[in-house]
Amino acid sequence: MDPLKHLTQKQIDYCMECGLCTGSCPVSRELSNFSPRQMIKQVLLDLESDLMNGREIWACLSCAACSERCPVEIDFPEFISARRQQARDAGNVPQESHHGVLQTIAGLQTREVNQQRTYWAREAGVFADTGDVFYFVGCLPFFDVTFRYLNLSPLDTARSVLTLLNKMGVEPVISDHERCCGHDALWCGDHSTFRRLAELNLEVIRSSGAKTVVFSCPEGYVTFKKYYPQHVGELPFEVLHMTEFLSRELPNAGVSFQSSSNRTVTYHDPCRLGRLAGVYDPPRQLLESLPDTVLVEMERNRQYALCCGTSAWMECSSCSKAIQVERIEEAGQTGAQTLITACPKCQIHLSCARSAMDSDIEIIDLYAYLAMRLTTE
Repeated sequence: MDPLKHLTQKQIDYCMECGLCTGSCPVSRELSNFSPRQMIKQVLLDLESDLMNGREIWACLSCAACSERCPVEIDFPEFISARRQQARDAGNVPQESHHGVLQTIAGLQTREVNQQRTYWAREAGVFADTGDVFYFVGCLPFFDVTFRYLNLSPLDTARSVLTLLNKMGVEPVISDHERCCGHDALWCGDHSTFRRLAELNLEVIRSSGAKTVVFSCPEGYVTFKKYYPQHVGELPFEVLHMTEFLSRELPNAGVSFQSSSNRTVTYHDPCRLGRLAGVYDPPRQLLESLPDTVLVEMERNRQYALCCGTSAWMECSSCSKAIQVERIEEAGQTGAQTLITACPKCQIHLSCARSAMDSDIEIIDLYAYLAMRLTTE
């Protein structure tokens, strides 16, 4: 059966027009003309051409907040993803953020390129060319260059992951030949670029002999876990988010952590790790295992967490900033001194918004926070 036809039957015809999707949508609260319900209704009424040629199709964050509350379990991100490919084919393309540099980098990686992606790892720890555990670093090296103006170093995430793995006795495979996972191409409707990146990544990982691939980036994780099998077939290795791997392996690894003066923290659930992948407990278990650490939840957490405001490096707008400001204010209301993120893009987006706010809450990557708390013995 044509998957798009099946998607149409299951995800559109079952709509009850109850409006819970629109009422749950963070974009709908900022843009009065944006409504997931109305987008589905356009298809029901054979007005799909209006949807294909409009800007609303690109404004969706694919955060799945609407799907979480839908009484008939409509998967709106899947609905929007399928139609974005159609929109792109019709000449309707998204407004790319940061002058499209990250989309250009992803496109270049579909070719034979000579990359030096592991330069940071040679200084940060010990890694290998072959082995059982492959650490998929993703686009962190490119983010590190692009977002220096925010006084952030996204590669600190990768350095911290390598430090933690080495402390556990793991020397992971890290490869110069790895590519972008293709997440952004997929969600921008560029499926040919996505599939080519997937094929190249699978070739690299197979050649490493890895049995387990771990991800610090939720987007890479959910892309491999959920979307690679749909597009390129079953994967010959285990796929784990780093929080899952650490929660499973740390208790028996002989690793200890020390206390900190910043004892009260709050945790932001990334949409890809939470609603799209269902990983809620492992990050919290890691934080709660730290001595003298108090984890306080924001009002909206787990499946009801607020998105960081933009996705796939596109359509960043005043709507995005309003959502980000709302999330930072919500974190501040907990009384926590530190906001922990488990996604490099969430850290970038929230840090960008905070730079224009009167907020002193510290925004720290989860793995950097764990590495800072390691005992020095």
